[in-house]
Amino acid sequence: MEVKVVPVVVIKNIEDTIPTLKALCDGNLPVAEITFRTACAEEAIRLGVKTFPDMYIGAGTVINLDQAKRAVGAGAKFIVSPGLSEEVALYCKEMGITYYPGCITPTEIMKAISLGIDVIKFFPAGVFGGLKAIKALAGPFPQIKFLPTGGVDASNLKEFLDYEKIYAVGGSWMMKGDIVENCLEINKIIKGEN
Repeated sequence: MEVKVVPVVVIKNIEDTIPTLKALCDGNLPVAEITFRTACAEEAIRLGVKTFPDMYIGAGTVINLDQAKRAVGAGAKFIVSPGLSEEVALYCKEMGITYYPGCITPTEIMKAISLGIDVIKFFPAGVFGGLKAIKALAGPFPQIKFLPTGGVDASNLKEFLDYEKIYAVGGSWMMKGDIVENCLEINKIIKGEN
């Protein structure tokens, strides 16, 4: 599945899972990074994967091996971390699950490469120099693609996606207000209709 935008989804109440994920699907953006920072995250992933088997549902804010195991056990198709965890990376590799670790510095990127990772989360992108920083880092690391999150929204989405080293962008801006309308707007931007 080609993914250009990864919605960062915070589920605080389990009963919000189905309507929230349905809204993403209705907006033609069938992807969700369900953050592991709420008590019901594991259950929400399990429910989401069962209810929407064709959605690309993963776990975000995974900061240790226990969370990664629980997320994968719940059916997560990918794992995202704010930083780089070697034990999570090795576990995901063993399980055949895509892992997007957060990397900002050249040292962190080199560590990711040594673990066989070629797509990294660049977070928080807005704070750490955005697209300008990504372009600078892409020079010494031509094999790496970036998934910037934090500081990306509808106003600069096209600029990010137009750069060939961007794998996808992540964010939660589409989760505010009318999710369906926001997602339809994102699709127009991706297609160059805006």
